[in-house]
Amino acid sequence: MQHAPAARPLLAAALSAALALTAAACAAGGREADRPAGTAPPTARSPAALPSPALPPVLTRGQARAALITEADLGEAWEPTRGAATWRDEVLKATAEGSDCRRLLDVLYTEDLFGAATAPRATAALDDADGGAQLHYRVTSSRAGDIDATLAWLGTLPDTCGRFEARATRGTTRDVRVTGVTLPEAGDARQGLRVTVSGAAAGSGDAWDADGSGDSGNSGDTVLTVDLVAVRVGDDAISLTNGTLGEAADDATRAAVEVGTRRLTEVRRQGRAQV
Repeated sequence: MQHAPAARPLLAAALSAALALTAAACAAGGREADRPAGTAPPTARSPAALPSPALPPVLTRGQARAALITEADLGEAWEPTRGAATWRDEVLKATAEGSDCRRLLDVLYTEDLFGAATAPRATAALDDADGGAQLHYRVTSSRAGDIDATLAWLGTLPDTCGRFEARATRGTTRDVRVTGVTLPEAGDARQGLRVTVSGAAAGSGDAWDADGSGDSGNSGDTVLTVDLVAVRVGDDAISLTNGTLGEAADDATRAAVEVGTRRLTEVRRQGRAQV
């Protein structure tokens, strides 16, 4: 009886299976060897245990634009901007000692209150043709906790940066003062600052005029006043700067906060109803 030829295929199959198991064991052993001592091997995670994807922003860009304020909300003297005021470069483009004070100046100049990575979903820029004030307004979406952290930081600045010196691009030293601003009870959380920047006395060749470009010819210090305000509504925020070389436009700041918060709240409510 000659059964040997029939047994060869079975033997070959058994050897192949054994080799495959050995290779798998070696690969697993290599992974175990690479794992730091004391760490547990990875385990399968159920879909429920995996991090959920980031939720989409509450507002679309169109809805954010609908939440902006307009010149009609601030009064007859206001109109769409004709361009950035020159005092933004002349006065606000400056640096200071201390990380908080330096960050404050950066925020006033760039207006990236919530960080450059959090792009505004809609913006508006308005000018007061009579008083020379300029108001920049933004609607931004972020996490409520991140917005509140920024608001809390703003609240510390009257203490940490109540008065400091800023050095402008031409080496000029400015005197900067920071105080709190009382805001209307609007939104879920809010914070406001008033920053005043004093220039050199006239005659020194370093004071600036109403457009921020040069000597004003007036005696004493020339003062730039900028309100920096932010209000959180859910996971959205409005932020604004309202700056002027004349009298501070308190009414415009308050109107922007009150009207803007109501408008953002309504747009958010309508947006949810449409989902």
